Amino acid sequence: MAKHEEVEIAVASPSATVESTLGARWGAEVFGTFLLVFGGAGTAIFAAKFGGDGNPLGVGFLGVALAFGLTVLAGAYAVGSISGGHFNPAVTLGLAASGRFAWKDVLGYIVAQLVGGVIASALLAAIVAGAPGGFQSSVFAGASNGYGEGSPNGFNLVSVLLIEIILTAVFVYVILGVTSARAPSGFAPLTIGLTLTLIHLISIPVDNTSVNPARSIATAIFGGSVPISQVWVFIVAPIAGALLAGFTFKLLFDSVKK
Repeated sequence: MAKHEEVEIAVASPSATVESTLGARWGAEVFGTFLLVFGGAGTAIFAAKFGGDGNPLGVGFLGVALAFGLTVLAGAYAVGSISGGHFNPAVTLGLAASGRFAWKDVLGYIVAQLVGGVIASALLAAIVAGAPGGFQSSVFAGASNGYGEGSPNGFNLVSVLLIEIILTAVFVYVILGVTSARAPSGFAPLTIGLTLTLIHLISIPVDNTSVNPARSIATAIFGGSVPISQVWVFIVAPIAGALLAGFTFKLLFDSVKK
């Protein structure tokens, strides 16, 4: 196993460092992304009421938005001190672009996040298969991201690209801001979780909200042809937004006074 390394905490604390093995860091990212997909997408699949059918006691858009925010909050407090609590390839890339995370560690983190997301969606699929009608890809399609026929309200590709780039950039700006050395200590996970909730409240009706390629890939692989054919958008747009925020954060918000 790799030697112990000092890791800057991206989410759990603005300036703390912790010694953890590379394997432990990857494991934390697997767990955190698993929690995000299982909790967020699971709520969308089992507990949300979309339209006039489904569970009459469903939690709706608000409940799904809260579920995604709460999973990030819980994951960050649980394992953020180990890996930094990224749980999102776009966040990892944005942090690297800003100079807060080593580029050499990016690939390992992204692989861990994808693994965590796919494990979560596979287990959700196994649970869905136990329903009276058996497994139906339409259940996952309803929790997947999309544009046009894949959008909850039929928003086109341009609208979806814009909202994903904008909201991912906002998300990364917030993460970089609340984890800076000047930010109040201990509040980063709460702020980031609430920001992700807000992002979902804005964009669930547009495209079911991604801002996270691992989350999008995880649900798309069980969602049928439309989510699979459209998932590229939810890889490209969040990464573009994250890199935009990462490369511009210091210029806009963190320049040194001379």
